[in-house]
Amino acid sequence: MEERESLGKYLKRERENRKISLREVSKHIRVREQFLKAVEEDRHDLLPTFTYVKGFLSAYARYLGLDPNEIILRYETDTKAETVIHPEAPPEKRILWRPKYLWVMGGVIIVGFVILYLLLFPSQPPVEPVAPKPKVTKTIPPAPPPLVPPSVSEKPAVSEGKEMILQIKAVERTWVAVQIDGEPVREATFWPGESYTYRAAKQIQLVLGNAGGLEMTFNEKRLEKIGESGEVFDVTFTAQGIEAKRREMFDSQQE
Repeated sequence: MEERESLGKYLKRERENRKISLREVSKHIRVREQFLKAVEEDRHDLLPTFTYVKGFLSAYARYLGLDPNEIILRYETDTKAETVIHPEAPPEKRILWRPKYLWVMGGVIIVGFVILYLLLFPSQPPVEPVAPKPKVTKTIPPAPPPLVPPSVSEKPAVSEGKEMILQIKAVERTWVAVQIDGEPVREATFWPGESYTYRAAKQIQLVLGNAGGLEMTFNEKRLEKIGESGEVFDVTFTAQGIEAKRREMFDSQQE
């Protein structure tokens, strides 16, 4: 059976068919040429974090006239296939006890307990047992989802100390990273028609892998789309307002 073509070989073939050099792609989408080369050679170990790779793969696909969602899905499939197989642990040795030895050991243990009881508790009157105090169990609430700072601000959305509510609905396949009130970051991929509601006391931070793929409502106010399809944006929601900033891929990274 013919082996499936890898994502890197597919992108390289499509680029060369259009007679476009890696340098042209790098200059147009503002991504280092070495990262584009690593993608085409399927050297995933040379690539940066999963979040950034998704962002520039989307821009690369759009520049070549390909479907960004299909390219990102193929990248996820290729990286998940690279699993590490751990050696199976050797089976533990089982110790077999003969019935004769079990009877002898059991008898010795019983006699030892009887002697110990007679030494520690000679002949004392029975003591009425004291009922144990009930244990108090503390319930820890589940941790919610957060993220990074951005730049374009709106008027204050909510007064200080009041709960913030953010509702998002996907109209295109969109990867999102969410951080709420300083808790650990959570990642999710939303498909068209899927929706979710986030609640926070102080701050909600998002990284949108496809800024044009979501419809958002903040505290019952419908928001305009943050960016275009395929663009990566950082968005922060606070009591003071909303800030959004488009990410320029790898421009600030040093060689």
